[in-house]
Amino acid sequence: MSSIKLFENMQVRSHWDEQRQAWFFSIVDVVTVLTGSVDASAYWRKLKQRLKAEGNETVTNCHGLKMTAPDGKMRLTDVADTEQLLRLVQSIPSPKAEPLKQWLARVGYERIEETEDPELALDRAMETYLKKGYSRDWVNQRLKSIEVRKDLTDEWEDRGVKKGGDFAILTDEITRAWSGLSTREYKQLKTLKKENLRDHMTNMELVLNMLAEATTTEISKQKLPKGFEESRVIAQQGGTIAGNTRKAIETKSGKAIITGKNAKRLK
Repeated sequence: MSSIKLFENMQVRSHWDEQRQAWFFSIVDVVTVLTGSVDASAYWRKLKQRLKAEGNETVTNCHGLKMTAPDGKMRLTDVADTEQLLRLVQSIPSPKAEPLKQWLARVGYERIEETEDPELALDRAMETYLKKGYSRDWVNQRLKSIEVRKDLTDEWEDRGVKKGGDFAILTDEITRAWSGLSTREYKQLKTLKKENLRDHMTNMELVLNMLAEATTTEISKQKLPKGFEESRVIAQQGGTIAGNTRKAIETKSGKAIITGKNAKRLK
């Protein structure tokens, strides 16, 4: 899905990659916004050559997508995902880029602080959620869900499950078992893309998701599975227990728990 994003009244072409679950942005458009260059393509070519000479892997990993050009035709355009774009911005000397560079420096410093004192991360998370308009009760529930999730991922690591893709598959198994939807289907129901699904759950959805993950953790600690496939079976078991609880609640209340409400309506 392609779209146009406005930045200071200037257009930045973007593309949402459903398969990779990531936004990609036209590098030339961003260069135009930050530098005001009348020939952003030439500016980008020179910058790309310099970064390649320095051994910058970000440039090497950038690729091209066909996007609508000013003349209305689809033309191959260099694009970058969010992480790549933030790295490139650091190499652009421009007053407009300076606030973003300062923000990146501050975020990096805060992450170092949180490594030394993990409690700071929870305090900042609480502050961030409250500023976004969530209720304190919801935020407390959300922070508890983070703790439950961490226990589960620690257990998976102990059982020899690899971070990244394997974690995502097991999470999908749990989600499907308790909610009846895959993670992607659940996000589509709530009209989400890159956003964190848990940040858009109701209190009851969060409770059932925590039950599914906590149950999976407990079963895993008792059965001590070896590797991904055995852990996958347990993920299905943990999710199913929470799924049965969901169905029982829905039967008694006469109301569906899974909802299309996202953060805008939750607040």
